[in-house]
Amino acid sequence: MITITRTDSDNNDFRSLVILLDKELSERDGNEHTFYAQFNKIDKIKHAVVACKNEQPVGIGALRQYAENSIEVKRMFVLPAHRGEGIAITILTALETWAKEMNFKTCILETGKKQPEAISLYQKAGYTITANYGQYENVENSVCMKKEIST
Repeated sequence: MITITRTDSDNNDFRSLVILLDKELSERDGNEHTFYAQFNKIDKIKHAVVACKNEQPVGIGALRQYAENSIEVKRMFVLPAHRGEGIAITILTALETWAKEMNFKTCILETGKKQPEAISLYQKAGYTITANYGQYENVENSVCMKKEIST
């Protein structure tokens, strides 16, 4: 059974999984990792979730307000041994529910071309590719996506 806990970036399980996420992204992104890392600081994340399976933390995700009606999905990660078990979509759904509760209308996110599994997950969840936004505007490796979540 998967349980989702709402928390923030001070949560030890969240922080531990972020370390593993950053290690994986560093390997995937290579020389581009330094650029992306500057936008993935976790010291002030107010809306994070930790997914646990049998009381063991196996995945994370977070939200950060982007604009008045838009919130950005950040720091999505599931331990490699637990991928393909539906944990990522459970995390994403929990984040979208939380965003709706806070009255946001749109979820946006950025992922990389070197993360085809993530792109596929987001598309299956109803996200569509959109023009790169903000700091990702002219970044060749970035894929930006959005989903309207208002009811």
